[in-house]
Amino acid sequence: MSLTLLTAALIILSVSMLACLYRLLKGPTRSDRVAALDTIGIHVLAMIAVVSMLLDTQDFLEIILVIGILTFIGTTALARYIERGVVFEEGGDRHDR
Repeated sequence: MSLTLLTAALIILSVSMLACLYRLLKGPTRSDRVAALDTIGIHVLAMIAVVSMLLDTQDFLEIILVIGILTFIGTTALARYIERGVVFEEGGDRHDR
């Protein structure tokens, strides 16, 4: 029973990831593309977790953590780029000088 449910979860995640891939490629705005990219990262994370449950191992937990951290950093950097036009600002506040 659980094998069937986990396989169904992988199929549902795959179909959902394809929908996000479409939004990433055809998104009308940058914000839609960033949201789609973040969602794809979460889907990859979830798929690795399901595969880990299917294989009955805990070897993939570190990979899940790394992907989660990289997804967060990437989304934050892209959001900052959309908001300000640059990821890293040169100089600092006038109080820092």
